[in-house]
Amino acid sequence: MSKDISKILQAWPYEPDEVGVRVIQGDDGAEKLQLRVDLGLLQMEIDGRPDGTRPGDCESWFEYYQKKQQAHEAVNPDVQFHLKEKALARLWREGVQYYHRYLGFWHLERYDLCARDTKRNLALFAFVRQHTDDERLKLQFDQWRPYVTMMYTRAVASPLVAQEQFDEAVSVIDAGIDAVRDFFDEYQQSQQAEECAELLSLEHWREEVVANQQRTASQRPKSEMEILREKLAEAIAAEEFEEAARLRDEIRVYKENNE
Repeated sequence: MSKDISKILQAWPYEPDEVGVRVIQGDDGAEKLQLRVDLGLLQMEIDGRPDGTRPGDCESWFEYYQKKQQAHEAVNPDVQFHLKEKALARLWREGVQYYHRYLGFWHLERYDLCARDTKRNLALFAFVRQHTDDERLKLQFDQWRPYVTMMYTRAVASPLVAQEQFDEAVSVIDAGIDAVRDFFDEYQQSQQAEECAELLSLEHWREEVVANQQRTASQRPKSEMEILREKLAEAIAAEEFEEAARLRDEIRVYKENNE
């Protein structure tokens, strides 16, 4: 079997201004995610660690070190577990793998899987913050928290917007905005939050979602109850009290018949 992948690359040209990503069926029958890059392509598993390996017989290095931390603190409850540089290097490389995969999921609109992987990397950042004293190494991971928070927020809220569940979507976006602001508060850089591209993006998107909600509400046909209440308000404003009384009775009957 030839190891040359030139034919595959020729059949799938690299476009510098586009994200080339697709799902293919692997020889094992399972779906694989492929990401086209300038010098070749990346192929990733859909589930588990993107490269398909199981370090230390665990799903990922992250899971491996979580288990080590739990075992350490079970024996030494008063001694903080610390990640060493070798562990952090492994976790960093692994986090980059998940970044490539959730980026692919995002462009394929596989929002559930994008949310899964971004949530995973956010949990990784929190784990590193908790078990590393070296501020430089901690920030190597945590500097990406606003970006991954934005991606997670968009992945969760986008399907809600598509289904016109606007209140739920706005709640998710608000939580994302608060999480980005919390990041800057933790590092005593609250003033810089206003210049954060991820925060500005979420705030602008929130405005768009609210505007879309209002537009959709105005285009939605009014229910019979809404029409009756509008007529009642008009009758009261015009001091047509007999008509207002009639409308109140009609509203009462409508409620009784539709409860």
